[in-house]
Amino acid sequence: MNEREGTKIESLLRRDRLIICIGLASITAVAWLYILDLANRMSGMDMTGAAVVKAAAVPNVLSWNLRGFILTFIMWTIMMIAMMTPSTAPIVLQFASIHRERRNQHAIVSVIIFFVFGYFLVWTLFSALATVAQSWLHSVELLSPEMVMMSRTAGGVVLAVAGLFQWTSLKHRCLNNCRSPVGFFLNEWREGPAGAVAMGMKHGGDCLACCFLLMATLFVAGVMNLVWVGVLAGLVLVEKLSTAGPVIARTVGAAMVAWGAWMIVTGFRL
Repeated sequence: MNEREGTKIESLLRRDRLIICIGLASITAVAWLYILDLANRMSGMDMTGAAVVKAAAVPNVLSWNLRGFILTFIMWTIMMIAMMTPSTAPIVLQFASIHRERRNQHAIVSVIIFFVFGYFLVWTLFSALATVAQSWLHSVELLSPEMVMMSRTAGGVVLAVAGLFQWTSLKHRCLNNCRSPVGFFLNEWREGPAGAVAMGMKHGGDCLACCFLLMATLFVAGVMNLVWVGVLAGLVLVEKLSTAGPVIARTVGAAMVAWGAWMIVTGFRL
């Protein structure tokens, strides 16, 4: 590669980074605006209104309300987009850089869209499972109309299990995969749009395995508890990007175990 070609590629990489950062920031902002608006509308309801939402959104197994299920699924999906998009920025930027340096003929923006689509396809599946779990918790009266787990023991167990998972080899193997985009692409690179979707799904699977129990704690603190949503989003970001990420993961895990035990023994709620 001559100097002129190298300068041209570097210029294209700078443009790619700008487009990607603006795109991901826009997706994150729109998702958070939706979540904030939804939380604001829910906070304005009285208990009667909340009970109506409960009945409409998560009906019992004998009277399944498809509209309510879809709305709840949309809520979870957009929440996952709001929480996970910022932490995908490094690997998407690395993907764009490798794609550009290989001088691939596929349009880079469309291929990046395929990669991000594959990533969030995995989190969309998680959102569907979370919606089913929320419906079941309501049907057995373990979740309040405000979407907070009512059983102190059950909530404490969820926190403790999530905390213990932070110390497991599976957690840290998946976390290392998320923290090393160069290594990921060296082992998983696939060409073309289909390859981009496959790589996005593989990376999404690593992130899901790393974070799914953290997301389960939303049922304890409140599915629409925006403080807790923000804390979890920040934790995921720090675990992936900070050099101290693995240490922070274990420290948070120990705190969750202690918090869960405290909930079980004292009845303290988040």
